[in-house]
Amino acid sequence: MTEIYQLDSQPWMEEVETRRVIDALSKQGQDVRFVGGCVRDALVGREIKDIDIATPDFPEKVIELLENAGIKAIPTGLDHGTITAVCNHKVFEITTLRLDVETDGRHATVAFTDNWVEDAARRDLTMNALSASLDGKIYDPFGGVQDLRDKHIRFVGDAVTRIEEDALRLLRFFRFQAWYGGSEIDPIGLEATRQKAQMLGGLSAERIHSELMRLLAAPDPIPVLKAMLENEIFPGFLPEVTRIDILNAFIQLEGRCDPLVRLVALLDGAPVPEKASIPDRLRFSTAEKQHFLSLINPDYDINLSTEEPIFREALYRVGSGLVSDLLRLQMAREGQNFESKQALDLSKRVEEWRPVFFPLQGRDLIKAGLKPGPQMGRRLKATEEWWIERAFTPSQQECITFALEN
Repeated sequence: MTEIYQLDSQPWMEEVETRRVIDALSKQGQDVRFVGGCVRDALVGREIKDIDIATPDFPEKVIELLENAGIKAIPTGLDHGTITAVCNHKVFEITTLRLDVETDGRHATVAFTDNWVEDAARRDLTMNALSASLDGKIYDPFGGVQDLRDKHIRFVGDAVTRIEEDALRLLRFFRFQAWYGGSEIDPIGLEATRQKAQMLGGLSAERIHSELMRLLAAPDPIPVLKAMLENEIFPGFLPEVTRIDILNAFIQLEGRCDPLVRLVALLDGAPVPEKASIPDRLRFSTAEKQHFLSLINPDYDINLSTEEPIFREALYRVGSGLVSDLLRLQMAREGQNFESKQALDLSKRVEEWRPVFFPLQGRDLIKAGLKPGPQMGRRLKATEEWWIERAFTPSQQECITFALEN
């Protein structure tokens, strides 16, 4: 039986663009509702990031209704009934009600329906199976509102079946536990994830990467990661994870939440060659890969005992962000904190660091009479090292003089 609740008026519901889209879709009397994360997050007072809408109309009809109202309609996923509406640069994802006809753990073949409960039944978690009308009436067929209040992360229907339909739901279960759950993990869901952990190996790298980073971005992912470790979830997709104590210590020290750095801490103890394969295996972006590799195999050994000249050079060459991450990672490994004067002084150095730029270039030496070639390159390098050793204080003219005389 579907329970009915009332949601207080929401600013995002009252926006002109939202009302235009809803009015267009319901012009012929259709029951059009908000679904998914926007309903869930509105109930707990969190920021609404995306507005998803569901309708019993088929995609072709959705496009017609939107275009008749002067709203841009983009057929982003016709096979799955998804249309993207753009109204005054605001984006809405609109999906036809559907049910799964066939699943293989990665993809689903769907059929369209006009039954809201059938559509809700194909969703992963009870708190994600909610829908709401424009007047704030919430429809809850599976007890999601109470689960949300109780911080109880629970699969819709049979947990094993939900995971078999799409193995990514296994990771989503843990991610939602980290973001919305309480101190206790649903035992039925947890057992289902343990039974089906091997299915993670069949997921695309991009899906795993996205879900893992969102999990690690949670305010305190440690209890969930501990449960994943104890229930042997990691061997299915990230076997390098064998401990969480370094990550736990690192989170107490981090200045900002960076899921990628947290991942490095989570992987602490694994051999560098094995960790070095992860960016390609999980399809990191080029920037992510470069940063990850710089953290697991750094050019500089940064810790509380690092000598001043090396610390200064590291700040100059790799930047304060990487130096800060390396320092905190090493402090976590050594069980240190920021109570000591040495730690506070180094932290202040990092915070106060401002990039400096070597004042000498090849063209400056050419103007001074030096011929281009390998010798000039060697002199530039030697001069830069001399300039760094002197705390970046020599002027351009002093650098030119040094380069010509050495």
